[in-house]
Amino acid sequence: MERPAWAPWSIDISVPSVARIYDYYLGGSHNFEVDREAARRAMQFMPGLPKIMQANRAFMRRAVRHAAGAGITQFLDIGSGIPTYGNVHEVAQAASPGARVVYVDHDPVAVAHGQAVLDGNDDAGVVAADLRKPQDILTSPQVERLLDLRRPVALLLVAILHFVEDTDDPYGAVAQLSDALAPGSMLILTHASYAGIPLPPERADGAVDVYKDLRNPLVMRSREEIARFFEGYDMVEPGLVPMPAWRPETAPEDEDAYAFSGFAGVGRTA
Repeated sequence: MERPAWAPWSIDISVPSVARIYDYYLGGSHNFEVDREAARRAMQFMPGLPKIMQANRAFMRRAVRHAAGAGITQFLDIGSGIPTYGNVHEVAQAASPGARVVYVDHDPVAVAHGQAVLDGNDDAGVVAADLRKPQDILTSPQVERLLDLRRPVALLLVAILHFVEDTDDPYGAVAQLSDALAPGSMLILTHASYAGIPLPPERADGAVDVYKDLRNPLVMRSREEIARFFEGYDMVEPGLVPMPAWRPETAPEDEDAYAFSGFAGVGRTA
């Protein structure tokens, strides 16, 4: 397999990556055949996976515009993946020139490509770190340079928490991050769930098993379990809902049925 120029030498391009699979679902070009093969295997069980990812991205853009409209000018996007068109810094800085954005991911391709995309953008940076180690994120040079944690921050956890198993204490990680943020901060979150998937759970399990085989287990949580991540936040209307139902810009009934898989929400601290 030929290594493209943008792929860091430190990565094994024969092993699939969740970030690159996500990039493939979104129509990106920073993925390998091993990633595309894993994605196609998952889509054999759940053919609407690209629609779910597109709904994730559309919600993220609406939520970022909402945060910017509410006066937030700082954004911390953890599990950001490989930057694609309409990413957080583009949306935030278009809505609020000078807005500052820090991306966090542990995938080397996501970090390397993010650094290339942000070259020359003094108001955005990338951190190589893991959600499961919040202090590594909060004390990183990029966060310390770009974000003033004494002022409100929008914390984005979009399509990331369902890759953190309960044994790794995702609730504790979110609480630790939230505790470091100033009053008036926001939590912007999406999470996979069996709820809303237009398939029997046993068929959806086939896609879940593909991620388990990749050693990136996909944890499907209930609405009540997802709502626990918002402890300490006041939910922004309309609350924790399917992604197309959160402040839609087009008629939700026109959306693909798969787009309603899982939940999205925004919370704000007092």
